[in-house]
Amino acid sequence: MIDVINLEKHFGDKNVLDGISVKINKGDIVCIIGPSGSGKSTFLRCLNCMEDPTGGQIIFNGVDIADFSVDINVHRRKMGMVFQHFNLFNNKTVIENIMLAPVHIQTQELNKAKRKNLLLPITNLFKSADKKEAPVAITTTKAQIKADAKENAMNLLKRIGLEEKADVYPSTLSGGQKQRVAIVRSLAMNPDVILFDEPTSALDPEMVGEVLDLMKSLAEEGLTMIIVTHEMGFAKEVANRVLFIDEGKIMEEASPEEFFSNPKTARAKDFLSKVL
Repeated sequence: MIDVINLEKHFGDKNVLDGISVKINKGDIVCIIGPSGSGKSTFLRCLNCMEDPTGGQIIFNGVDIADFSVDINVHRRKMGMVFQHFNLFNNKTVIENIMLAPVHIQTQELNKAKRKNLLLPITNLFKSADKKEAPVAITTTKAQIKADAKENAMNLLKRIGLEEKADVYPSTLSGGQKQRVAIVRSLAMNPDVILFDEPTSALDPEMVGEVLDLMKSLAEEGLTMIIVTHEMGFAKEVANRVLFIDEGKIMEEASPEEFFSNPKTARAKDFLSKVL
């Protein structure tokens, strides 16, 4: 699904990512761990080009999304992102937050189809009979798009037990509730993969469990996830692969069982001795 080839990221003279190469397969649960400042979050942000890579390739579903000629927004539709600090829109209700992206994207597509059909009689005048295009079939309306998005959003809220919070604003939610809403907001776009950037680090300890439980259920359903985390127990239990990053390089890549029981490098051994 994702093939990262010799990825580099520089901030001025500082080399934050130094030639990272890794393959992410469909259904993988990859946990990225390492010391603070090692490049973990930068790596994650480069995967969906929130940070433009300095060099290398990111092949996502067959397309190099690190190529500046590629419309990254088209590919981001299939790559969800969950942030450390939730990033919900505080001026919109919970259900409006979840509906926002699906309604926006589908309305854009509807308007694009309408514009094409409007211009089609003119463009077809200049084409031979065998090259004339048929009108785009339009099977929905803006009202139907909103209705479908609202129904899907309510189903997602029911899944996390927050349907009664649909019409409240994020400021009234606990941290754990905000993060669960942020996760189902990503799910509303039916992504191929979701990137999680330390999703529990901003939560009070008693709220961590409810977020990790939701992520575990997603893992059981086979959703591809790439997770930067400090939760070693979660990585042991849920991940099928662990990447240990230090100084902008993947120092080790192994199964959780192998990595946590038998780390190969001195740096990994030192790191685990301090966090376990």
